[in-house]
Amino acid sequence: MPDPNDNPLQTMARAFARLEQLLDKLPLDVGSDLRARLVLLRTLMLEKRPPALVLVGRRGAGKSSVVNALFGAKVAELGHVTAQTGRGRWFEYERDGGRMAVLDTRGLQEGSTPAEEVDAKSAIESLAAQLRLRAPDLVVFVAKASEVDAATDGDLDGLERVYDELRRAHRVEPPLLAVVTHCDLLEPKAVRLHEASGEPPDDVAEKLAHVEAAEHALASKIDARASLQARHVATLGVSSYMSWRADGKVRADDRWRVQDLAVALFRHLPDAGRAELARATQARQVQDELATTLTKATAAVCAGVAAAPIPVADIIPLTLLQTGLVASIAWIGGRSLDRRGSTEFLAGLGANVGVAFVLRHAVRSLLKIMAPGGGTVLSAAIAFSGTMAVGAAARGYFVDGLSLRDARKIFRREKRDDPTPPDDPTP
Repeated sequence: MPDPNDNPLQTMARAFARLEQLLDKLPLDVGSDLRARLVLLRTLMLEKRPPALVLVGRRGAGKSSVVNALFGAKVAELGHVTAQTGRGRWFEYERDGGRMAVLDTRGLQEGSTPAEEVDAKSAIESLAAQLRLRAPDLVVFVAKASEVDAATDGDLDGLERVYDELRRAHRVEPPLLAVVTHCDLLEPKAVRLHEASGEPPDDVAEKLAHVEAAEHALASKIDARASLQARHVATLGVSSYMSWRADGKVRADDRWRVQDLAVALFRHLPDAGRAELARATQARQVQDELATTLTKATAAVCAGVAAAPIPVADIIPLTLLQTGLVASIAWIGGRSLDRRGSTEFLAGLGANVGVAFVLRHAVRSLLKIMAPGGGTVLSAAIAFSGTMAVGAAARGYFVDGLSLRDARKIFRREKRDDPTPPDDPTP
């Protein structure tokens, strides 16, 4: 029977339970700050859930293509010639253990009957019915670059109806992110934005100017409506084109700025939806940002615990927090580590886990007894810098794909009390 302690999430949950008991014994001003950090960590990793998006736009705007581009895989069916989606439905897409809930909607202002079975409602009525069932975290309005100024008012009427339904059903108004698709088809059409370094600079500049003009045109249309302007957070031009052979292998990948789109989604999602997005999209910048957030929050909690006026009580919580941090960053990077794997990684860094690790914490606890003022400050500083170093090394190894040797160098360099010499001889 597997040891429940090997589950990294349960490891973190145990650490949080111990810490919450500890915080009850601390002065109110100290404990409240640490509680806020713990709430963030708990929400990001223990209460994580798939982010929920609703994509709104006319047929052919590229809603399904945007979903596929974010996942880097064919998870949503495409309607290349005729409308594909016959009714609004919530789908949960998954990649490598990361999930995203998307309301797949019928295109606004459809010019043909969808390929799927059609319900009796109009496109907007079908969408409204699904919105009553579940509120999205984000509304994503999708418009084709060549159509941002073509009959857009009808699309925006539908978008306003979306917000009307959300206010009535859930009393929420999620952020609105506008996406301009098919930017690869703007003139000069032959210029490849996804491989711009090999294209004539003047042609690239011309195409980028057209992209910027399309973004500005759509943003202006949205912001002209007061009900939408208040929720509008960004407008981003992208190319989401991918093509697959019958055997499922990628035939073409012309994606451009899709990583930027993932970052924009990440920054406007609630904390609970961020980890699943990071793993599902495998967007490096998103993974780096989330790993950095986790590291800083964990380091702050470790420092607070180390400075707490309760000698020895911090030994087990700090150990669990640091192994939990490693497991969390590994999960974000697409790996699953149990507690033993996290401990072995720390040992590989030279982080002195096991007996030496506990002894180090014991020394810090003794410092607090022998020199309450300076010892507490030193204890907190060591805990903070050590945890930051662990997080940086884990990020380099699990997210950026560095070798263990390079991760070890990062760990030593980041530790303010143990810098890495330039000629590190470690094999």
